[in-house]
Amino acid sequence: MTTFLVQDMTCGHCEKTVKQALDKALPGVPVAIDLANHRVTLDGGDAGKAEEAIRDAGYTPERIGMA
Repeated sequence: MTTFLVQDMTCGHCEKTVKQALDKALPGVPVAIDLANHRVTLDGGDAGKAEEAIRDAGYTPERIGMA
């Protein structure tokens, strides 16, 4: 499990954009987004690839947890 803090994810459109980018980069990997706390959590998958996908979507992820 990997969690990113994405401070510049501020609205529903941002949430949808990040989710779509992750679904495309890591198909089948469960993604949970907590918009209120600016957190994106992946249950598996390649954390580096996920971080790159979020950046490519125009956001600034900061990895804050990995289990």
